[in-house]
Amino acid sequence: MPVTLATWNINSVRLRAGLVTELLRQEAPDILCLQECKSPVDKIPLEIFHNIGYRHIAARGEKGYNGVAILSKLPMEDAGDLNFAKLGQARHVAGRLEDGTVIHNFYVPAGGDVPDREKNPKFGQKLDYVADMQKHFGADRPHRSILVGDLNIAPREDDVWSHKQLLKVVSHTPVETEALNAAQEAGGWVDVTRQDIPDGQLYSWWSYRSPDWNAADKGRRLDHIWATPDLASGASGSRILREVRGWEKPSDHAPVFATFDI
Repeated sequence: MPVTLATWNINSVRLRAGLVTELLRQEAPDILCLQECKSPVDKIPLEIFHNIGYRHIAARGEKGYNGVAILSKLPMEDAGDLNFAKLGQARHVAGRLEDGTVIHNFYVPAGGDVPDREKNPKFGQKLDYVADMQKHFGADRPHRSILVGDLNIAPREDDVWSHKQLLKVVSHTPVETEALNAAQEAGGWVDVTRQDIPDGQLYSWWSYRSPDWNAADKGRRLDHIWATPDLASGASGSRILREVRGWEKPSDHAPVFATFDI
């Protein structure tokens, strides 16, 4: 059965509930994973999503910060959460479909502005978080699993608008990209987006600071869809809906899609 999944850093699910609804109506993915919901779970407008067919949810939230949610048209049970780097923040939630497929939804720390853990504790927290991802999935290699989310790292040279200019910018420094690659390898994860779109510049985030983000096109691919090889072999249809970044009062991220034969 083909199952279409999307991941999107929504940057406040209550503020942008209308955009979420619009995406669900236009694209109708079976599953939508949201990050940076910035809301306690009991304040997420679940009834709106329920009324258009997304009746199953797994979510973790906190007031004003972080927050992750999985909305599904397919039957899904809450499969728990992981507290990496001992941050105690709402940065991960998992859902399990009826066939046993597990979906991990992550919001990795952004890491602040200075790529130095001594000068910037937030950068150290980010590196520790990704290191814990590596340890966890390396110790217990997953199967029939999909990992998505705003991982806040653009690992490849063609995942950023200028590799040379961003080498010392948080999200594309060598220490970050090496850490993310190590986490991917430890878990045996396949980068489904790049499996489907192997060549060329590819972005999912454009800064609010750019007066004309579309013309400047100084993007980064921070949002990812990975899968274990047993599911990646049947993946297809990867795409990034760049036009959503241009919707009224948008998130600075665009949704990323992939379809799996589950």
